[in-house]
Amino acid sequence: MFTPFERMMAWRYLRARKAEGFVSVIAGFSFTGIMLGVATLIIVMSVMNGFRAELVSRILGLNGHLNVYSAAGPLSNYMSLVDRLENVKGVSSVRPMIEGQVLVSVNGAAHGAIVRAMAREDFATKPIISGSIVQGELTEFREQSVAIGTELSKRLGLNIGDSFTLLAPKGKASPFGTIPRSRTYSVGVIFDVGMYEYNNGFIFMDLPSAQKFFKLSGQVNSIEVMAATPEKADKIKDDLVEAVGGAAGVYDWRQANSSFLNALTVERNVMFLILTLIILVAAFNIISSMIMLVKDKGKDIAILRTMGATQGAMLKIFVLTGASIGFAGTLFGALIGVAFASNIESIRRFLESISGAELFADEIYFLSQLPAIIQWEDITGIIVMALVLSVAATIYPAWRASRLDPVEALRYE
Repeated sequence: MFTPFERMMAWRYLRARKAEGFVSVIAGFSFTGIMLGVATLIIVMSVMNGFRAELVSRILGLNGHLNVYSAAGPLSNYMSLVDRLENVKGVSSVRPMIEGQVLVSVNGAAHGAIVRAMAREDFATKPIISGSIVQGELTEFREQSVAIGTELSKRLGLNIGDSFTLLAPKGKASPFGTIPRSRTYSVGVIFDVGMYEYNNGFIFMDLPSAQKFFKLSGQVNSIEVMAATPEKADKIKDDLVEAVGGAAGVYDWRQANSSFLNALTVERNVMFLILTLIILVAAFNIISSMIMLVKDKGKDIAILRTMGATQGAMLKIFVLTGASIGFAGTLFGALIGVAFASNIESIRRFLESISGAELFADEIYFLSQLPAIIQWEDITGIIVMALVLSVAATIYPAWRASRLDPVEALRYE
């Protein structure tokens, strides 16, 4: 595509002499801009991918892929409904549950929380919970003994074996008003699922204890359905609706978290567009540096033309000169971006140790670690985009160089 003569001239123009120092400075800024733009785009996209994947995996690990509920009240005779749901094709497990809001009281301190109750065997088969226990044993998850998160235990000063009081919002009516229903429980398990919201605001309880506490004897208010493939949960939704026969409603995990997932998608797209502007600005720097180079090399171009160089050869020389800046910047930017994204958590901890500031607060970003997933199709798209912009930036200056009239350029020399 390029002859040895064209490659030699392009390389010589890239090595600017002292008299052309300003041109080389602009070219250096163009190289740096493209390198930083590509690296930043790869890092941010990797973090966004990791953030979304980590959140979705934890949400799906803690919540059902689909939920069956009744707006009319608790579900009675729910075991027959569980049997029908288990026979639906594509369903891997079904868990009857009770979920309700409570107030946790310890030595005068109170904190709102959500109680999520399920059978002990179902609790043990939830890997994200059973595999995240930091204190206590699974055998301690029993009647009057519950599981709480690390943040809630720190906030209320609770350890294994400590007791606390739960107050339900609905209580008994009396001549003096409504008396809140309360019961004392002990801490049997402390977990850390890596999500601040669950570590701080959720209490897991066994199903019989919750039925007594919420006065739901032989009833539940939700049934959690796990699909064999989470991405295909919406495809078995119609079968579940048919199985419940109008006795309850069904919604999947995308519906339950639609606003959250949409926000992540919009944020990812906006960040991509904003950071692409860095590469675009660097491409404009290539245009300005190449125009200045063509103006500075006008006499050389004219001499080469009189010696037999064609317009096409001059076009390719300057395209190669400008594109080399973009190619080198893209290559180094991709290497830096991949290396940075692969070690993002270690870099975060290093920066926090130096600055003393918390760069990734659990309560703000939901996760306790900064995740990053490198998707090579994203990196390929970023590299191709940067290369296309780099080549496109050279076309006009190279065309100007190829159209230069040798007679006009040498008339006053």
